Amino acid sequence: MTEAAIFVVNAGSSSVKVAVFGAEETPLLTLSVSEIGGAARLKLDAMERACDAPDHEAAIGLILGSCEERGFPVARFSAAGHRVVHGGPNLTEPVLIDAAAIAEIEACVPIAPLHNLHNLAAIRAMRRRAPGLPQAAVFDTAFHATNPEVAVRYAIPASEAAKGLRRYGFHGISYASLTERLPGLLGRPLPARLLAFHLGNGASLCAIREGRSVASSMGYSPLDGLTMGTRSGQIDGNAVLRLAEDHGIAGAARILNRESGLLALGGASDMRALQAAGTAEAGFAVAHFCYWAVRHAGSAVAAMGGLDAVAFTGGIGENDRDVRARICEGLGFLGVTVDAEANARNAPRIDAGGAVAVAIVPAEEEAWIAAVTRRLVGGAA
Repeated sequence: MTEAAIFVVNAGSSSVKVAVFGAEETPLLTLSVSEIGGAARLKLDAMERACDAPDHEAAIGLILGSCEERGFPVARFSAAGHRVVHGGPNLTEPVLIDAAAIAEIEACVPIAPLHNLHNLAAIRAMRRRAPGLPQAAVFDTAFHATNPEVAVRYAIPASEAAKGLRRYGFHGISYASLTERLPGLLGRPLPARLLAFHLGNGASLCAIREGRSVASSMGYSPLDGLTMGTRSGQIDGNAVLRLAEDHGIAGAARILNRESGLLALGGASDMRALQAAGTAEAGFAVAHFCYWAVRHAGSAVAAMGGLDAVAFTGGIGENDRDVRARICEGLGFLGVTVDAEANARNAPRIDAGGAVAVAIVPAEEEAWIAAVTRRLVGGAA
């Protein structure tokens, strides 16, 4: 009998990315449709071609058709797992998708308009095209539901807080996966006080105490915290109001989310391009990224009362030895050391044998979603 596979969906504003996993979360197939609504492109492993995808529904149809051509019809899937960015205050665990779950995800659209609408579009498309297939939602905010109230409450009137204005934190799927896999990499139980960095075009850090998130650099939205590829990171509220006054709300949102960060400082949003540029502006952008990572790290370490280990994940975290070295040097006062040779070859363990372990944990978010989905469906059965 052909083994049942898990269909993992990551839907964005103009793209749908899919990975198919077999037993033990072995990746079997990767597909994506990009530029939905425009000059759409279908990518299947190494093959890429133009396609007609005016909306997410069409993109899902193209992907399912391509899966069937490769020997993965819907009947071969035991479930579909969806990455959903925002679960709000109520969806704090992965859930099997039903009408109630969809209503809760939809209720979060006002606080995550750039993400949840597209996640919902993919969920609804799958329900129409594969109505008998169990589906699960796995939330990027859920890992941070363990943050204490004092960490998530903004000091604003209760009437405003009741609208959902609070800190949520994001990249939770990445942190949950990292937390699950780090003990095997270190060969010992999870360190009690773990500082985790997810560094990529979107960047954040998380204070993890006894396996539970106690603080995150991101807040009400993924805009807060560290300097990022095109996002400003932390910025004073009155500066935001000034931008809105000068450019309107939509203009301010565009500047802060798409025209700021490394792009604004150094002329490129890609860290590799900045490292290769050799200009003063590019050098400053890299320095800014590392400075604010260290500065926010100090706050996270205070939130968990010390530091036992540091872990890096994400495209920059896994591959940029210079950024890792600078951040670890900035944390040297906490006992963080780096073995230069191990760091240069992106070794799994890069500390120099001090009291604080430093590790590189490759991101495996899709595999973690697949594992969670498989467990949920198995538990329901």
